Amino acid sequence: MEVRMDGRVALITGGSLGLGYAMAEKFVESGADVALIARRQDALDTAVSTLQSGVKTRIIGISCDVSKASEIEDMFQKVLSKLGRVDILINNAGHAKAGEFESISDEEWQYDFDLKLMAAVRLSRLVFPGMKERNWGRIINMLNTMAKTPSARSAPTSVTRAAGMALTKVLAGEGAPYNILVNGFNIGRIKSDQIQRAYDATNKELSFEDFVARAGKNIPIGRFGEAEECANLACLLCSDAGGYVTGTSINVDGGLSPAL
Repeated sequence: MEVRMDGRVALITGGSLGLGYAMAEKFVESGADVALIARRQDALDTAVSTLQSGVKTRIIGISCDVSKASEIEDMFQKVLSKLGRVDILINNAGHAKAGEFESISDEEWQYDFDLKLMAAVRLSRLVFPGMKERNWGRIINMLNTMAKTPSARSAPTSVTRAAGMALTKVLAGEGAPYNILVNGFNIGRIKSDQIQRAYDATNKELSFEDFVARAGKNIPIGRFGEAEECANLACLLCSDAGGYVTGTSINVDGGLSPAL
C-alpha cells in the first residue's frame, strides 16, 4: 500500500533532529509540505537543505521556543503566511527529564509543563479552527511509555506525558465530528539524538552501536527501534489511509511497556 499525503501541510515541533526529522522526511517523500519547528535555526537550516534536495514540496524551518506562548503565536502566523494552512500537527517537542521527586523545583515542573503539555495545548488550539472549517485534520502527540506506567524517579516527564495522553483523548472526542483525528505515540527506546546524547555522557567503553545493542537486549523485541519505524506509523495515521483511528495512545516500544 502506497501512502500519499499530496497537498497536505504538516507542522512538526522538534523537527530538526531525531524522530521529528524522520517524520518530516517521510512526509516529504509522501508529498506533503512541511514546516519544521525547533529552537536552533542552524539545525533547521541544515534539515531543510537536506530534505529539499530533489523534491518539489515546500519545506520551511522556523526557530521557536514552544515553551513560550508568545513565540508560538508568532511562529504559527509565519507558517500560515508561507504555507497557507496546517492540516497535520505533530507535537514532538520535549526531552525525557526525570529525577528524584524531592529534587525537582517548581521552576523545573513549570518548564516541563510549558514545553510538553502547554505547547501541545496552544498549538492544537491554533490549528483546530482551520481543521474544523476544512473538515479534515490530524494531530499526533508524541509521549512516552511512562505516560501509562510511571515509575519512581520518572517525574516530571511521566506526569506531563500522562497529561498529554488525557489531552489526546479530549481532543479526539471534540475533533471526531469534524474528521480531526488525534492520537498519541508512547515512545520507548528509539535510536535518536536523545540516545546519542545519553551515549555521549558515558565513558564510551563501547561504540555507539554496541551501546545500543547491549541496551536493546532488555526489550522484548531484542533491539532499539529505528526513527523511520515511528515515522512510517505517523505517515499512515496522518494520511487518509488511517481514517478510522482516533483517541488512542499507541505504544511504539517493541513490547517494552506492560500496559496495553
